[in-house]
Amino acid sequence: MYIPAHFAETRTEALHRIIREHPLGMLVNHSSAGLDAEHIPFELDASAGTQGSLLAHVARANTLWQRCPTGTQVMVVFRGAEAYISPNWYPSKHESHRQVPTWNYEVVHAHGTLTVHDDERFVRRLVAQLTRRHEATEPKPWKMGDSEPQYIDTMLRNIVGIEVAITSLVGKVKLSQNREQRDRLNAADTLASRGNTLMAQAMRKAE
Repeated sequence: MYIPAHFAETRTEALHRIIREHPLGMLVNHSSAGLDAEHIPFELDASAGTQGSLLAHVARANTLWQRCPTGTQVMVVFRGAEAYISPNWYPSKHESHRQVPTWNYEVVHAHGTLTVHDDERFVRRLVAQLTRRHEATEPKPWKMGDSEPQYIDTMLRNIVGIEVAITSLVGKVKLSQNREQRDRLNAADTLASRGNTLMAQAMRKAE
């Protein structure tokens, strides 16, 4: 990934934030079958190792866990806020007419080593964690206990756990940091007025 210095994000806590807020990762892998990518919601365990680990599960029918056995090197891509930026949103454009369109975005590449967990206890604990986190905003959060135990047992047998021990995190946050402050802030205000509050907030915090 090409990363100009002014767009580089190296703070682990900032990269973990993007992963937590946008947990649907694209797991990129290479096997004898060639390049492949799986789109999987991950749970971040920030306390594991020096960079954290990513926990997830796949359908047993998905051959990923067989094509990429324990020890396989993979990359998981997390995309955060993103937005098209029109040069018309830059006040300086109307003075110099020397601006062009661009696209702002936040992205994290998590490189690591994959471990397969074909283990009912692992997937039960993981599903419970994922459920608690993503059901937390519901008026009456769903929990596994709401379903018949036999049904849950069957569902759990049909999935396989995976874990990616993160060995490196590469982050890029392109938020108009290379523009004048008035241009960046006015573009952020325009995005906010159009409903893209996530990117607007990120651009306002950028330096």
